[in-house]
Formats: sequence, structure tokens, C-alpha cells
Amino acid sequence: MILVTGATGNVGANIVSQLLEVEEKVRVLTRNPTDHAFPGQVEVVAGDLTRPETLPEALTGIDRAFLFPLHNALDGFLDAAKQANLQHVVLLSSAAVTYATPGLIGEGHLQVERAVAASRLPWTFIRPDYFMTNDLIWAQQITDGDVVRGVYGNAAVPPIDPRDIAAVAVRALLDARVGEAFLLTGPQSLTQIDRVRIIAETIGRPVRFQEVPREQFRQQLLGHGMSTPVADAYLDGLATLDGKSAQTLPTVEEVTGRPPFTYAQWVAHHAAAFNPPQT
Repeated sequence: MILVTGATGNVGANIVSQLLEVEEKVRVLTRNPTDHAFPGQVEVVAGDLTRPETLPEALTGIDRAFLFPLHNALDGFLDAAKQANLQHVVLLSSAAVTYATPGLIGEGHLQVERAVAASRLPWTFIRPDYFMTNDLIWAQQITDGDVVRGVYGNAAVPPIDPRDIAAVAVRALLDARVGEAFLLTGPQSLTQIDRVRIIAETIGRPVRFQEVPREQFRQQLLGHGMSTPVADAYLDGLATLDGKSAQTLPTVEEVTGRPPFTYAQWVAHHAAAFNPPQT
């Protein structure tokens, strides 16, 4: 049986559905089992990665696990996993761990990777680049007024669909890809301006990107609750990407045997989020 943590997230939910498609037995660990409707075939266990006392039960009878990267809170899981003789843990990490300057995000994921490796559990690391679903943050602006406001519109990333991240994780679990670290990108290098254009073309509305002053945008981030170090690191990261093309990798197709989803396909899958509600 396979345990999936973070099963309500963009990646975890897709892992659950893809495992069920190949008739694997799946158990999910969740804080509040009544808050989310999982498929009937899924065994649901109440628990929390930050509450080690809940983990032995969750790991009983489990031989493989997908692990959500909860920073500074995995010692309890790793101890319980060793006691349960877990045979393989597939960790969701980040492409940022491979950057010359990993930054706050990369350093946090590096700490988690090191903890998993130090546990001596058989591991696989999944290192995706920019999630396409991050662009859902634009949905309200698009439905309200067809304009996306931001900074460094020509900063390019290789966005990846969480369905593809999940597909690689599933293959790692099923094929015992132990000791491998998969760096994942989507199939295209796309700037923010490119992505807004693709959204417009896909949903059939005249959406455009509007550049605003950096400090104005920074104040907006802080006003939405982002901490100053995170906001500055995010903006500095965009600045380093401005005007550059992003590297794309064939890893998804090499591991899964099919090409990754394009950005347009992802937008079509989430079109309802970018269109005003019908009245």
C-alpha cells in the first residue's frame, strides 16, 4: 500500500487519482478527514506530519510513501518510517535546490532533502520548476478586468503542470526509481507576457499584461501578507530572469513515456477560473 501525504494539494491529489487509475491501494494522511471527499477506494487516516504520535498508525502496512516537504517538521515522520520499515519515500522538492544561489525556497528544500537522505531510507527526489498553477493568482484580475499587473513581464520560466509532476512521482513509486533526483520543467520557456497571451487566446478574451513599478508591486505583496524577505527574494529572482530564456528538459517524457502538458492545455483545463461566472 502507498501512503500519500499532502493529498489535497495540486500534486498530491493528482498522485492519488493516478495511482487509483492503475489500481494501486492508496492511503492518505490528512488533518481533517471530513473536510475533503476522497474517492471511495482511498483509505483515509487522520493525522498530521507535525504530530508524530499519529504517524505509526498511518504507516502500518505501508511500503512506499509520497512525502510532502513540510520544512523543519519531518523528523517524526522519518523516525516512524524507519520503525515501519518503509521501503521507499518519494519526496516533493524543488528545482531551486539546483540553482547556484538557491535562495530561501531552495535552502528550505535542501534541508528537507538532506534530512531524508540522512535517514537512510530509500529515496527519490522530485524537483519541479515553476508550477503552472501558480498563475491562478491572476484569476481574479482577469475575471475583474482583463488586465494582469506585475513586474518583469519578460522574465521567463519553464512552467510545469502538476499533473506531470504527479506522473513522474507515480512512476518513481511504481518503478522503484530509488536514489534518483528528477529535475522537471514544462515543455516551453514562457515569459509572463507569453503566458497572459496564451490565457487570452485559450479563453477567447482580450487579456493583457501591464507592467507596474517594482516598489508598487512589492507593497502589494506585503499587503497580501508576504514577508519582506520572501517578497524581496521573489522580486530579485524575477529580475535575474528578465529578458532570458529558460531551459526546458525532456525528463517528463523520458520517465512517463508521454509529452508533458503545454501551458495552453493547462489553461483549458482551468478555463472556468479565468472566466467570469455565468449569470
